[in-house]
Amino acid sequence: MDTLTLDLAHPLRAFPLELELEVGAETVALVGPSGAGKSSLLRAVAGLLRPERGSVRLGTARWLDTAVGIDLPPERRSVGLVFQEYALFPHLSVRRNIAFGGERRADELLERLHITSLAEARPAELSGGERQRVALARALARDPAVLLLDEPLSALDAHTKATVRAELAELLRELALPTLLVTHDFEDAASLADRVGVLVQGRILQLGSTAELLAAPASEFVARFTGANLLPGSAGPGPDGLTEVVLDSGAIAYSADEGLGRVGLAFYPWEVSLAREAPSDSALNHVSGEVRSLVELGNRVRVRVGPLTAEITAASSTRLGLREGELVVASFKATAARLVSL
Repeated sequence: MDTLTLDLAHPLRAFPLELELEVGAETVALVGPSGAGKSSLLRAVAGLLRPERGSVRLGTARWLDTAVGIDLPPERRSVGLVFQEYALFPHLSVRRNIAFGGERRADELLERLHITSLAEARPAELSGGERQRVALARALARDPAVLLLDEPLSALDAHTKATVRAELAELLRELALPTLLVTHDFEDAASLADRVGVLVQGRILQLGSTAELLAAPASEFVARFTGANLLPGSAGPGPDGLTEVVLDSGAIAYSADEGLGRVGLAFYPWEVSLAREAPSDSALNHVSGEVRSLVELGNRVRVRVGPLTAEITAASSTRLGLREGELVVASFKATAARLVSL
């Protein structure tokens, strides 16, 4: 399988898009806020945007090389692109939409994506999940060597998204194509991608597996974007080789990371336990606060306690009898408290 290699620079409205990236037989997701340059990157790979400088290569084949004037048109690039709003032709049936990408594989893809029964339907008659499958089938009908997905799940409601996300993850594993996916939703990226890059103002702040980003966020932005609690404070030497952090609230917390000076103490909601009183266990960090909100998510409950969020089991919430306005103690271990610079 050939590797997709990118080296691009292009001025955007408020900042330049500048990145280098290699994508093998894997899915790489780029996540970031709106306007970070994600869609511009996909358009440059597909040939819909000519960057000011750079190159796009698939193996030894050069699709773009501004230094020597190479810029293949979209139809000569082996790319399957799924647009954010799917961009289906409203006047064509499902089958004819797919066949627009390539007639030969239309029937096979109808069956593979479980939409054979919809072959004669028009896009307006389809649900969001069905339209997403049709758009994906049309992209695959080209027999692409590279797959590009622009916010593929953003148009779906929460219930449909969970189902389609699981189906798409399975399909991407089967295809094993160089796939570049852009999204503003870290959960989508974590579920679908082998590697995740955080793209902010045209630059990749951090690139790695989901586990690597969660274990060691490289910046305050990465920590917040991946869903971490972030408590600001000042770090200095602590007992037993730990780092002591005097939080802005006045509380003291400890981290196994080394740090000095102004830092953010980052830890994830699922690493927090709740109790009526500070427990006498291995958790060194205890933050007392009022329960501000409780949100049930399946068999989990997200609890806002003072400045942080905890995620506990529904059984734990019931056992504790949590109610808004009550005081509880949130605890987390020093090994769970990562330090990021502010």
